[in-house]
Amino acid sequence: MIKWAFSLALLLAGGTSTAASGKALLASRYSEHGGITASGEAYSPAKLTAAHRTLPFGTLVRITNLSNGRTVVVRINDRGPFIRNRVIDVSQAAARQLQFSGLVPVSLETVGTRRGF
Repeated sequence: MIKWAFSLALLLAGGTSTAASGKALLASRYSEHGGITASGEAYSPAKLTAAHRTLPFGTLVRITNLSNGRTVVVRINDRGPFIRNRVIDVSQAAARQLQFSGLVPVSLETVGTRRGF
C-alpha cells in the first residue's frame, strides 16, 4: 500500500510514474461506443481524453508508449479502468496517436490542468 501511495504521489507531483512493483503501467483503449463520462460530458472517440481512477477531472497527462516512444497529451474526463493492472483508458484518437490497440506499457506524467471543459 505504501508503494502504491508513493507512486501516486509522484504522479500527482508531475513526475514520470511507473508501477511500484517495477512493472510498466498498462494502458488500454476505450470501446468505440459513446456514452456519458463520469465528468458528465459525452464520450467522443475523436477527442484526446482518458479515464483514470484518481486524477482530478481536467488533469492533462502526457502518456508515453514504452514500446515505440510515441507520446500524446490527454485530458482526464472519466473514471477507470476498473481492471487490475491497468492504470489508464484512452480514447480511440489517443490510441491512434500512440499507435496501439489492446494493451500497451506506458509511463504517465501530469503536465497541467484544464478546467471548464
